[in-house]
Amino acid sequence: MKKLLLVIISLLALTAQAQIHQRIIIKLKPGITSQKEAVEKGGVGIAGLDSIHSIYKASSIKKLNSGKRDFELFVISFPNDADTATILRSYTATGLIEYAEPDFTGEGGGKKAMSAPDDEFYFRQWGLYNNGSFNMMAAVAGADIQMEDAWEIEEGNEDIVVAVMDSGLRLTHPEFEGRIWSNTSETPDNGIDDDANGYIDDVYGWDFVNEDNDPSDDLGHGTNVTGIIGANGDNGIGYSGVDKHCKIMTLKGLNEENIGSYSWWHDAIVYAVDHGANVINLSVGGNSFSTTLKGAIDYALDNNVVVVACMMNADSDEIFYPAKFDGVIAVGSTDPDDNRTSPFFWDPNSGSNFGPHISVVAPGNFIYGLDSFSDDYYDSYWGGTSQATPLVSGLASLLLAQDMSRTPAEIKALIEETAEDQVGSMVQDLAGFDNYYGHGRINAFNALSAALSTEKHTVDNAVVAHPNPTTGQIYIKSRRYPLQLQVSNALGQKLFEQEVTSADSPINIDSSGIYFLTLNIGEAVTTKKIIVE
Repeated sequence: MKKLLLVIISLLALTAQAQIHQRIIIKLKPGITSQKEAVEKGGVGIAGLDSIHSIYKASSIKKLNSGKRDFELFVISFPNDADTATILRSYTATGLIEYAEPDFTGEGGGKKAMSAPDDEFYFRQWGLYNNGSFNMMAAVAGADIQMEDAWEIEEGNEDIVVAVMDSGLRLTHPEFEGRIWSNTSETPDNGIDDDANGYIDDVYGWDFVNEDNDPSDDLGHGTNVTGIIGANGDNGIGYSGVDKHCKIMTLKGLNEENIGSYSWWHDAIVYAVDHGANVINLSVGGNSFSTTLKGAIDYALDNNVVVVACMMNADSDEIFYPAKFDGVIAVGSTDPDDNRTSPFFWDPNSGSNFGPHISVVAPGNFIYGLDSFSDDYYDSYWGGTSQATPLVSGLASLLLAQDMSRTPAEIKALIEETAEDQVGSMVQDLAGFDNYYGHGRINAFNALSAALSTEKHTVDNAVVAHPNPTTGQIYIKSRRYPLQLQVSNALGQKLFEQEVTSADSPINIDSSGIYFLTLNIGEAVTTKKIIVE
């Protein structure tokens, strides 16, 4: 029965994908503009293009959102038996367009399990705090993102907006009370596009799949991902997101079969940028390069918006987009034992993708979370690079809450440079950058404490003290040596000084407790909090 159900689901997904694939995207050349009246009637108002629409029986023509960019994009739908390659050549031959390409599809990068042992809510979140007791598979204490220590530094800021482009969200879930971004320029339910942005009554984001103002989740993927980023913490129920205060912008770009069109993703990203998002989480991926999708990613980065995307789950070096695009923080997945996930619990042939474009890894297997169809906390969990990605987006949000002047490149560098290196299998997890773990497993405490110093310092001077917590031996990772180190106890009393000459120079502290390492790096000074167990 289970195998039959999987076959049915696969056929449904392929059917949805085939229907979407009979769409193409064209970009008009600079200086060539459409006629508004013609667009409203299903054309563009340019004879050479409208004739092709007619010849190949285009069923719909929709103008995409170019944002503040000075060009026009259209997505055009054709019957399922249309010859896409011939149509693309016909449009290109007019000389009126800059490019024509299929409206490619991708999917969400995570899958769900239906049941699990009855654990207590927060304590299911091994990715935030892992004491080695997780019972679904081998677990190692400290194989987490050190979230509890990170919250002592920063818990978030409601002025930061994280856009989640996914399957939508259970907007009424109590874990998102007070956290949903709203478009204050729009009057609810009046049927008018009050802010003239092209979307009517888009008070709580937009559904780019069904082209309406209700981005509710009909799959579950988006609610799980969003909860990892921003579920309300310290409220006595459920789970805690990484960022306890940011606002969540909900943009639906995956349908109920977990399939999404690149044109949907393009418009969702442009919408996020134009409506004030600071971070965009993209737990999705498609294996086709698209100039249109790249343009949307570049638009985000050029407008100072951090973009985080998943590597996907084929257990190979197959390239997926948008993770491959320059400037994106591309995220792989680790297990509770700190090894790269291979496989995920749902398929023995799955695993976290790898390659030279990977940035970092984060916990992504057996990730408990919120349900899109109920306010209850079922014993269900998801797994995929989709679940690792929101941990990184949440960290990016905290880093912006700490300093809103940081650019996407600076956020990316901070997260990469403060990641914990060589946490997994030494066969794959080599010293420094490698194609399997990137720069390492993220450490939220390291990233946030890298900015704690008596002087504001640049990312180039970022210093990491690891492991943390430790049993007594600590190492300092820095771009510059030697460093002058002073160790103080929790009362501020100086215990000893030491020169650190390399990343292999050990610092030994014999007694358990909380300590502060003050490091002089040239003229800059930075302080690290260390926990000795």
